[in-house]
Amino acid sequence: MTLEYVLLLFLSTIILAGLFHKDLGPIGVFHNSAPRLAAKLERDISVGKQFRKEGTGESIIKWLDPQ
Repeated sequence: MTLEYVLLLFLSTIILAGLFHKDLGPIGVFHNSAPRLAAKLERDISVGKQFRKEGTGESIIKWLDPQ
């Protein structure tokens, strides 16, 4: 019971601290980092980075010509 209370208190403190520090709170950090994450993901998909079979190194993605 004490562990649950401490975890709940900690979580509510983090959420309240996020309300007072808008740019440094959890939502602000997500909004600031989301464009960077999207750019990295888009780059990785466009070049096919890390989409390879580990044993053979063969590409998993098969690029097909449009029909």
